[in-house]
Amino acid sequence: MAKSKGARFGPRAIRAASSRQSTLRGFNTRAGVNPYNSWATILDCGDIPITPFDNALALHQMTSAYLELGTRLPPSTSTSLSPSSPYLQSSRLITLGGDHSIALPALRALSTKYSQPISVVHFDAHLDTWHPAKYPSAWLNESDPSTQSFFTHGTMFWMAANEGLIAAGSSVHAGLRCRLTDGDGETGDHADDTAAGWVRIATDDIDELGYAGIAQKIVEQVGTENPVYLSIDIDTIDPGLAPGTGTPEPGGWTTRELVRILRGIEGLNVVGADVVEVAPSYDGVGEQTAQAAAQIVFEVLSSMVKRGIAEQKKGGRASGAKDEL
Repeated sequence: MAKSKGARFGPRAIRAASSRQSTLRGFNTRAGVNPYNSWATILDCGDIPITPFDNALALHQMTSAYLELGTRLPPSTSTSLSPSSPYLQSSRLITLGGDHSIALPALRALSTKYSQPISVVHFDAHLDTWHPAKYPSAWLNESDPSTQSFFTHGTMFWMAANEGLIAAGSSVHAGLRCRLTDGDGETGDHADDTAAGWVRIATDDIDELGYAGIAQKIVEQVGTENPVYLSIDIDTIDPGLAPGTGTPEPGGWTTRELVRILRGIEGLNVVGADVVEVAPSYDGVGEQTAQAAAQIVFEVLSSMVKRGIAEQKKGGRASGAKDEL
């Protein structure tokens, strides 16, 4: 493994780009909230230590870490939280990446935690529900879904669907513009995607629907009460604005358009999120990709906190207490 390649140092780049975010000047004018001085305690849990040499072991390590972190109760649960405010009684994780395959262990942990499949809102230029056996290889055993090479950053949602982790019919792709193996809706990539229960929104749909229409379509499909995992590949943004990613696709949304769509879906019940595929070795001198990713994390964080404020108003809680996020 070459040290400087891929998205290995994506989390470090996003952290560096977020250095301007602070409690003092953290008010999000779009969201109308400062997530850093509200009800939540925000912690950087550091990097999950995983092996770069064994996919199966790395998947096990990530799954164990998500289960450990995601099921921890906030420190103040026993004394300050209203029993009628479950949203405020649970830790939530935003993962920085890095390779998009981290979504699979996250969904395994969340499905276990909530005892149900999770709705996924997936922003990406690519489907990431690719059937791995459709890529010819003499080494593949197509009948064995546990084949280690099946687990990649383009197949993790195919695997998650097969494991029953994704809520079919209330999961959405947005920002799609990738090439396909074929255009046959009956047998091709879209057929596999539809069979897994996904709804697709193309990048070009914004020309007819606008960012508000895109957001409305997502909310109508997903609902506001289902637990939602928000997975955001930085290649949703046009590579002219965010070149630091491994699989750039020209013709994407602007950073502002993506941010406006995220603000439009702030009412979703987001229980976990990731911002991934930031590859600093391909970024520009201004580190614009990392800057965009840090802003997106800030928007997601703001939405989580804003939802908690709404839950406070509905359920009530002791004043002055903070929970872990």
